[in-house]
Amino acid sequence: MITFRRAVRENVPLIIGLAGPSGSGKTYSAMRLAAGIAQGKPFAVIDAEAGRAKHYAESFVFDHADLRPPFRPSVYADAIHEADKAGYPVIVVDSVSHEHAGEGGLLDWHEEELDRMTKGNDDRRDNCNMRAWVAPKGDHKKMVTRLLQVRAHLILCFRAEQKIEMAKDASGKMQIQPKKIASGFSDWIPICEKNLLYELTASFLLTPDAPGMPKPIKLQEQMRGFIDLKTPLNEQAGQKMAAWALGGIPSPTVQYETTTTFTGRENMRQPVSSTSATGTDERMPEQPHGSPAPSSTWRVPKVAWTKDMGGKMAAELTDEQLRFFVQYYEGKLQKEPQSRYRGEWEEALRALVDEGDAREQASPTLL
Repeated sequence: MITFRRAVRENVPLIIGLAGPSGSGKTYSAMRLAAGIAQGKPFAVIDAEAGRAKHYAESFVFDHADLRPPFRPSVYADAIHEADKAGYPVIVVDSVSHEHAGEGGLLDWHEEELDRMTKGNDDRRDNCNMRAWVAPKGDHKKMVTRLLQVRAHLILCFRAEQKIEMAKDASGKMQIQPKKIASGFSDWIPICEKNLLYELTASFLLTPDAPGMPKPIKLQEQMRGFIDLKTPLNEQAGQKMAAWALGGIPSPTVQYETTTTFTGRENMRQPVSSTSATGTDERMPEQPHGSPAPSSTWRVPKVAWTKDMGGKMAAELTDEQLRFFVQYYEGKLQKEPQSRYRGEWEEALRALVDEGDAREQASPTLL
């Protein structure tokens, strides 16, 4: 029999992901967050980077353990389980990328399986390729399941690398361009199984040009108020996240109501044609704009159907285009409420709604 009780947020374990290349400040940022969450208690560090975490031994109070190859998913899961069983409030793992691309990780394991199945017959490799992923992927899924059952707060660090890909441009020609992850970031791609970052409570990309400054990969609405995207990750952010997870403070959610946001401009919510909104025929004349939301960095995704709007901020869109994207993201959130991209869609909608508010204040009788 299943018993249902009224949901109360209390003792919610956090799983935070920090991805970045060398020099991006991911290990130091992880330590700062951990120190804030642990609030003076020692935390655990599982180090797969040949002891590099001990460079911070004078700056933070933590217990250290080395993780050595082969970097099977079960090896990570077992180490985290031991740290959790020992009662540490926070567990930092640096780096989880070895589980994917390190010695004995998923990629190596896949090759081992291919060699075992083909027995040196290279002609059979293509036929065996998918089957060779069964064991590695199965163990990875078990690891993720075990991570979600950990009682301690987890901070997982990932390496990142620059990648390129061949893709068609707006004219249909193949071009070499930086590869992007699902959140829209290019240039730096986290090294991990492609879905892992979206299994976490929140995940961020850090880059060498701004060490410690978080760029959200996944950041849900209830967590946004704890992370200042203009400030390096620090102990204060960790303290706020810990208090929220404990149930001590309410979610600092930025509220928006799209049904009442455009007061006096109800026709913002009337149906529009995708042709006029995307500018495939007549371009809409530019309208006077309000100021963009101070904290918003959202831009129209650069994909084929957005054409010349790709890369524009909300303040650079015409009223017709703004109305189109409000309806587009509202529809996405309504149709796919559990999507892993929900955080991105909410960020987009909030930026668009904030821009609509600014235009209303600047010119309430514009439309």
